[in-house]
Amino acid sequence: MYKFAIIGCGRIAPRHAEQIKKYGQLIAACDIIKERADVFAEKYSAKAYYKIDDLLAAEKLLDIVCVCTPNGYHAEHCIKSAQAGKHVLCEKPLCITSAAAWQMIETARLCRKNLFVVKSTRFNPSLQSLKKIIEEGTFGHLYSFQLNCFWNRPAQYYSDSWRGSLFPDGGTLYTQFSHYIDALIWLLGDVKNVTGYRKNLAHKGIIEFEDSGIAAIEMNNGMLGGLNWSVNTFQKNMEVSLTILGEQGSIRIGGEYMNRTEYQCTNGPDIKSSSFPEQANDYGFYKGSMSNHDKVFENLVKALKDENHPFVNALDGLKTVELIEKIYNSVSLS
Repeated sequence: MYKFAIIGCGRIAPRHAEQIKKYGQLIAACDIIKERADVFAEKYSAKAYYKIDDLLAAEKLLDIVCVCTPNGYHAEHCIKSAQAGKHVLCEKPLCITSAAAWQMIETARLCRKNLFVVKSTRFNPSLQSLKKIIEEGTFGHLYSFQLNCFWNRPAQYYSDSWRGSLFPDGGTLYTQFSHYIDALIWLLGDVKNVTGYRKNLAHKGIIEFEDSGIAAIEMNNGMLGGLNWSVNTFQKNMEVSLTILGEQGSIRIGGEYMNRTEYQCTNGPDIKSSSFPEQANDYGFYKGSMSNHDKVFENLVKALKDENHPFVNALDGLKTVELIEKIYNSVSLS
């Protein structure tokens, strides 16, 4: 039975705790806010800590640390956990700079510990099927794509929170849409060139980065595409969709969370139209991304038992960070 700890007892931590019960035991929980750590630890029958160093020094039998802290602290907490001899499952994004990502990767390698990252959107059935038919060449030569990410994040979301600051948030593409940036790379490969625009249209004085952006993208394989993102939709999340046009097929995977096949026309077998339920992380006045943590933990345990089992690791997380960094460096905020 694996022994787990959770670092950061905020909104995503319960998703980890609920799955840990299936595969092991949550023995420790840590948060710098004492009351939050105490309440969370009591609920899940774990021991509360208020400093990660104290937890790692005390819990010698610990196997796996789940890092659920704000984005900018992921690097520090993952590195400390690996140095203490623990495997690590890091929430998205891996971190907010590629330099920090490489430090994390090298530390895990030197310590001979696994560093995995949560990329739950990859488990959406429509995307799993799309990945397969792209690899099989069903669409022939791929011409172009369009990725739209249109969600709602009101001012209330950012108030009295780490969200909205350059550190430790990092930006809208890190906190809201990194799952879908990951899906783009996973399906279509690496990016060669980026240009575009970013603006803060509705959150002036509230956030330190964009709330809307548009990027023109050239992939290494020659595909041309666009990325259009915003957190300004009225009242609720509206869509995350990916459209792909190829020599022998066109398809659009959409819904609020890139979880439904909306149309397709191919010269080969179709993707089965998915009615995968939109089990989003529901935080009351807003909804987060899809809650596929059951699949994440199922594959985490398989990967720990079998090093050849495919599961999202830190190198995959690095690719997402590198692309977001490339977009932010190429698309200036105006």
